[in-house]
Amino acid sequence: MDDQNKNMILATALSFLVILVWFLLFPPEEPPVQTEQPVAESQTGGAGDSVAPVPPGTDARPALPIDTREAALADSERLTVLTPELSGSISLTGGRIDDLSLRSYRETLAEDSPIVTLLSPVGGANAYYALYGWAPGGTLAFEDVPGANTQWTVESGTELTPDSPVTLRWENGSGLVFRRTISIDDKFMMSVTQSVENTTADEVRLAPYGIVARHGEPDTVNFFILHEGVVRMSDGELQEIDYGGMADLEANPAEAAQVEIIDVAENGWVGFTDKYWMTTLAPAPGQSFRSVAKYVPGADIYQTETRLPTQTVAPGATAEVQTFLFAGAKEWETIRNYERDLGLLGFLDSIDWGWFFFLTKPIFWLLHELHALLGNMGWSIILLTLIIKAVLLPLAWKSYASMAKMKELQPEMEKLKERCGDDRQKMQQEMMELYKKEKVNPAAGCLPILLQIPIFFSLYKVIFVTIELRHAPWIGWIRDLSAPDPSSIINLFGLLPFAPPEPGSILAIVSLGVLPIILGISMWLQQKLNPAPTDPTQAMIFAWMPWVFMFMLGTFASGLVLYWIANNVITFAQQYFIMRSHGYKPDIFGNIKSGIKKPRTKDT
Repeated sequence: MDDQNKNMILATALSFLVILVWFLLFPPEEPPVQTEQPVAESQTGGAGDSVAPVPPGTDARPALPIDTREAALADSERLTVLTPELSGSISLTGGRIDDLSLRSYRETLAEDSPIVTLLSPVGGANAYYALYGWAPGGTLAFEDVPGANTQWTVESGTELTPDSPVTLRWENGSGLVFRRTISIDDKFMMSVTQSVENTTADEVRLAPYGIVARHGEPDTVNFFILHEGVVRMSDGELQEIDYGGMADLEANPAEAAQVEIIDVAENGWVGFTDKYWMTTLAPAPGQSFRSVAKYVPGADIYQTETRLPTQTVAPGATAEVQTFLFAGAKEWETIRNYERDLGLLGFLDSIDWGWFFFLTKPIFWLLHELHALLGNMGWSIILLTLIIKAVLLPLAWKSYASMAKMKELQPEMEKLKERCGDDRQKMQQEMMELYKKEKVNPAAGCLPILLQIPIFFSLYKVIFVTIELRHAPWIGWIRDLSAPDPSSIINLFGLLPFAPPEPGSILAIVSLGVLPIILGISMWLQQKLNPAPTDPTQAMIFAWMPWVFMFMLGTFASGLVLYWIANNVITFAQQYFIMRSHGYKPDIFGNIKSGIKKPRTKDT
């Protein structure tokens, strides 16, 4: 292997290593804890020139923070929500959807762990809710349309379930009757139909809207490969804005907020995404609307909005509009079904597939299908690795055959080094002559290494962001493939009566579990089959690399470490048998015994 190719491999490996070291030694700062502020919420009206946005604070709840979620829930009359996947309630004050928990997901692996809370009411910590209403146009005033303080009554239904929708009703006292019918499926999608009946003698103009609001910046994973914040699709164009970026949006004095508005012609959605959860507004496909991302700095409120076109309602007529609200877990199959069945364009892209989406999507699809077949994500990762290695086998065959020839030439390389001394130019010339004579291509071993890099990052992305690996067990002590190996060499893997260091601490880096140790050994053995660099510095770096990676990857998700172990073991087996097929008989440490190599033919 010439210096150029060795340097390319070395630079690739070191670049990856630098990234790992940087984010382990200098992790992103934890976001500051946001305190709930006694401020009113901002809300916005619908699209249309005659309908002005609602100024911040107008028609908003004046109540001071109530401090606890339970007290905030008790502060208003409520309608129960109960499905196989969701539990919670809807506040009749404003008709807010502000109390939802995910019944199938728990905060931790503990049996008594509480289920995950998604939406929470105003007044408690981390207020996060969906709100619907109408913006006035023409001669109407804000008190003529329903808003955040409107006290709705239940017209039909006793609780919201997949089999029983509910309808809320409010009359403005001036001849307009507003209704809101909410239905829900057995997963995470609600259908919200807003209607207005005009019993007056004059036509009225008004515009429906939907809002998803978060009070204060939420706690986030805050990791560079993951997007958290606004995610929206606008006629096929995906946009992501993190929470910090919302404060940099263009100032809109009329709304006293930082705002970005996109006009959507016929298909789009907008909302907030977390690592595993999402709340998204989606007008019915074919419906034009304005997609709004907004930050209200005075109130520290983050909002996404759908502002629908102005409706002109004649005397005695009724106007209605249907929209969807997704509030739940970002399950791949569930979101894919909504994209197909409801026609929500690009809804599957709400999952953060990353730059290598062209690899990440098919890799996850294959992993999903293998899991459906095997019923265990750990074994599915191993089988996925085997399939990937089988696909790359034609390239690997030429690569490993070339490496075998290179390894056989190691004694000749050492002689060249002794003969040329410090004359690098002469060394390079004689090496190239030796390669030409022996018909060896030193660059042949680089391609599989380069191909592994995007595949590795794609699988890392899959394991990191997809909810299907959250709390997914493998065997024995590995109960969560999305978390690091919980065992520790410090307490002799549980034999000593004390707990290992907490994740994130300095000691956690040296607190190696079983999987990271196996990773280091497998990488070392696999490396022994490769020809060693002639340069002493490069040789030393390559020799230390398995053990450095063992510590660096020890804090990574168990699923990723499992993939790398499987990859190393399969690579070792492939390379070993390919070397034997070409007449080289290495032992388990890669040493080729002299005198037993088959005669080289023209083909080999």
